[in-house]
Amino acid sequence: MSQTSLKQSDYMTYTRRLLAEKFPTREAVVTEIMNLEAILHLPKATEHFVSDLHGEYSAFDHILRNGSGNVYQKIKETFGSRLTQKSLQDFALLIYYPEDKLHLQEQKLSQVDLEQWYLDTIIRLLELLKMVASKYTRSKVRKALDPNFVYITEELLYTDQAQEDKRNYFNQLLKNLVKMGVVKEFIKESCYTIQRLVVDHLHVIGDIYDRGEHPDLIMETLMNYHSVDIQWGNHDMLWIGAASGSELCMLNLLRICARYNNLATVEDAYGISLRHLSKFAEETYGLNPAFLPNLVKGDSFSFRGEQLQLTQLQQALAIMQFKLEGQVIARQPDFKMEQTALLSKIDYQAQTIKLNKRTYQLENTCFDTIDPKHPYQLTPEEEQIILGLRQSFVNSKALRKHLDFLVNKGSMYLTYNGNLLVHGCLPVDEAGNFLAFNYQGKAYAGRALLDFFDDQVRYAYNHPEGDQTAQDLIWYLWQGPISPLFGKQQMTTFARYFIKDKASHEEVRNPYFKLRKQEEFVKKLLGEFGLDVSGHVINGHTPVKRGHEAILANGRMIVIDGGYSKAYQPTTGFGGYTLLYNSYGLQLVAHHPFTSKEETLKSGQDIISTTRVVNHELKRKLVADTDIGRQLQENIALLKTMLQ
Repeated sequence: MSQTSLKQSDYMTYTRRLLAEKFPTREAVVTEIMNLEAILHLPKATEHFVSDLHGEYSAFDHILRNGSGNVYQKIKETFGSRLTQKSLQDFALLIYYPEDKLHLQEQKLSQVDLEQWYLDTIIRLLELLKMVASKYTRSKVRKALDPNFVYITEELLYTDQAQEDKRNYFNQLLKNLVKMGVVKEFIKESCYTIQRLVVDHLHVIGDIYDRGEHPDLIMETLMNYHSVDIQWGNHDMLWIGAASGSELCMLNLLRICARYNNLATVEDAYGISLRHLSKFAEETYGLNPAFLPNLVKGDSFSFRGEQLQLTQLQQALAIMQFKLEGQVIARQPDFKMEQTALLSKIDYQAQTIKLNKRTYQLENTCFDTIDPKHPYQLTPEEEQIILGLRQSFVNSKALRKHLDFLVNKGSMYLTYNGNLLVHGCLPVDEAGNFLAFNYQGKAYAGRALLDFFDDQVRYAYNHPEGDQTAQDLIWYLWQGPISPLFGKQQMTTFARYFIKDKASHEEVRNPYFKLRKQEEFVKKLLGEFGLDVSGHVINGHTPVKRGHEAILANGRMIVIDGGYSKAYQPTTGFGGYTLLYNSYGLQLVAHHPFTSKEETLKSGQDIISTTRVVNHELKRKLVADTDIGRQLQENIALLKTMLQ
């Protein structure tokens, strides 16, 4: 017998033993088989896909609450013929924001009218709850209910009030909710139960961090969400890298926060002091137009002189970053990134640089801390600042709490219900052949490349005081030429700061992004991961610009980075794509930009969203057609062998 067969045999024996302990009698086994086989015939639950959240907590929170319009759709299906448009929308807003809507009703209605509104609202909530719970087992619905109201909810939910014998019982239960003073809490928890049942599972396809001001609140929300997975994005990798001890990831992270006026995330949310860095930047650098912070609509400075401070900080961080890039590239020859080490290519006297056989004049330079003879050498003060910041990032308990979740729930890719979820790309050449990353005598390409980096990220994060190799590889994921999260030949940060000619700013994408429009190429990607060619590849990472398609390759490739980040919305023209996958098929949802919760409640209007069907299943998908269904079928087979 082969070693693999032996392992499988051992696993089966172990599984049978566990099942035997859980179901000790023949009757218990038969009951479980009947239960599991019945579950297989339930409709497939709804999956919700989001991507490139970039710290935009308010917009993300709203999309999560309304299930990308799915909650309103269920309300419309249930009450569309009985309620006015305004009543439908008011009821939807109650389910999205129950605390706020309850408060508004208290202010607006008299006590008598308010009590009647409570009773009417509970009856509607129960009807909607029954509708959204219909595709689940009673056991699963019970788990979604608030523990304090399980009994009362089930009694109200499963009691037929049309029966004369039960009518008074039902009505008395309702009245007691009001009489006992728990009606508001019951309404609130019922709303959240509906949210949980409308969307069964959430996929976050990368880039939770950077640009927006509250990635920490997004992480808190995800940690409390009932079912979620994450595929890491390149911006997430900077934060994982910084917490893993990568000084270069840390400097990139801080520079981006300074550029987008979001250093409060670092200081306030994660308790990391920037005092020594700020003092050094203030004493060393001045006002420099190339380093002015990039403000988006509605953003502003919180104190006088903040613009100058952010400009100085960016310069200090950028110069230290460029120095460390040269050091990493020198000690990692397998990265083949010599063209990215630019400080040694500068003519400091003429203030010029030679790139790709062209000589460019440099402007807005800030090279006072660079020794032209040793351009990648940090000054003693820079070394002290970096060391202090590194310790702060590695030891921040608040940051570690969020990144523990991000690493444990995250991965480089995921195959789920026949689809491949990956933030960026699989690097290929022009012919569509997977490019190999040759590192320390081994070559990694295609799926093996993603698996290799997945292992390195986990090792680095769990060994922040270890050697620098894994930390350097995390930085490579940020901007390496064969990084599946970056997907470009080279990052041109230096040129964007110091070279006026925009031709030097161009970042050439990997051929993957052209080839993903072709159905045969996407089928090749699916095959690489052992998936059926009828599946889909779901990408984030690249904002879908005005006039460009999000659905490619005859529906096999779907790109859902539509512009959550306000910084991208002038380019995309709207507020982001999301994706829904239910028993009837896939639906792409395009959202208008979100303003605020307060504006939504005041106007009584939801985000305007446009839904486009990607594919419609001719035969409704059941639990049996999902990954969970296949697992249940394996359990059924094992249970049946136990009966023998």
